[in-house]
Amino acid sequence: MSAVKSGASPAMFAGAPKAAAPNPPPAAPNPGPAANADERVGQVSRIGRLFSRPEFASISGAVLVFAFFGLAAGDSGMFNLDGIINWSQVAAYLGLIAIGACLLMIAGEFDLSIGSMIGFSGMMIAIPSVYFHWPLWLAICFAFAGSMALGWLNGYLVIKTKLPSFIVTLAFLFILRGLTLALSIMFANRTIVSGVGELAQHDWMASLLFQGNVGVDLFRWLGQAGWIAVLDGGEPLVKGIPKVIVWWLALALGGGFVLSRTRFGNWIFAVGGDANAAKNVGVPVRLVKTSLFVLTAFCACLFATLQVCDVGSAAADRGMQKEFEAIIAAVIGGSLLTGGYGSVVGACFGALIFGVVQIGITYTNINSDWFRVFLGVMLLIAVLFNRYVRSRVTEAR
Repeated sequence: MSAVKSGASPAMFAGAPKAAAPNPPPAAPNPGPAANADERVGQVSRIGRLFSRPEFASISGAVLVFAFFGLAAGDSGMFNLDGIINWSQVAAYLGLIAIGACLLMIAGEFDLSIGSMIGFSGMMIAIPSVYFHWPLWLAICFAFAGSMALGWLNGYLVIKTKLPSFIVTLAFLFILRGLTLALSIMFANRTIVSGVGELAQHDWMASLLFQGNVGVDLFRWLGQAGWIAVLDGGEPLVKGIPKVIVWWLALALGGGFVLSRTRFGNWIFAVGGDANAAKNVGVPVRLVKTSLFVLTAFCACLFATLQVCDVGSAAADRGMQKEFEAIIAAVIGGSLLTGGYGSVVGACFGALIFGVVQIGITYTNINSDWFRVFLGVMLLIAVLFNRYVRSRVTEAR
């Protein structure tokens, strides 16, 4: 070995007698390709990839819910066009705030003031337009600006004081609900402020963006052609797609794209996974969290605006417990309470399950009192399943 290392050619030793070679050490057992393979480039089965998706549980739950009501209420009209619009509209309203709650939960924070923000935003639209005679479009802009400013204040207090967002937003839950009740009594002497519906019919912004349906002419043509059911006068039973459904789909597409395809989406996951580590690598943690609190307030105000323009009034009890329903939809959709994991698609399917069950129960002989029981069971199952999936993903890494 030393001759070879010093530069001698192996041919120089061709005629030399060969020394007896020592017994070679026993060969080590071959560890196999699995032991040598890098787990970062290892093959993952399709089932494993499917289970690791945050939205898997909610999609599976939606399939089971549809299958159940298909058997229990398939011939009751639940899956006729008007029935589909009914439960889709309920799902859309919840889906609006579930998307905001989902993104904020992925970033590791909560907003328990969403429900109270819905009621307060409705009053910010109704009181100026009805009692101060503001143009409705101006009152709507005022409501969006005011709610988003409150969302920013929530985020600022959470970041500045380092208090848990649970505590800060719980305080705003009571503050906003109290203000909503006090203002309604002060101006209307009751908890309901009416008269917005008539104003919305003559307001360009409300009629264009928030009130009525989309595709009215198309549905009228479908009715005349015999494709959908019509009333005795020839008008279609379903006049069009409610604008809340359009807003829900648009917000879902936008939120899903931002979360999965943009740098800001990566920042959201990084902040929720480990805020200190994200800050150390240059992620603007304060900007991300504050922006998401503003987004949840925007979603709550959008919910309130669509509801006020559709119903024609604002009420102090609007949005009651909607914050918990939004969190339930997000958790069913795969979002973890600890942050860093979730999906906008999953939150939308969680809201869809909510809408199908709430309306579907009325098409069956099941007592509607069981609805809350079902939601609680779904939440518990979703949390346990998400915990199991998260542990499997963590162990794989």
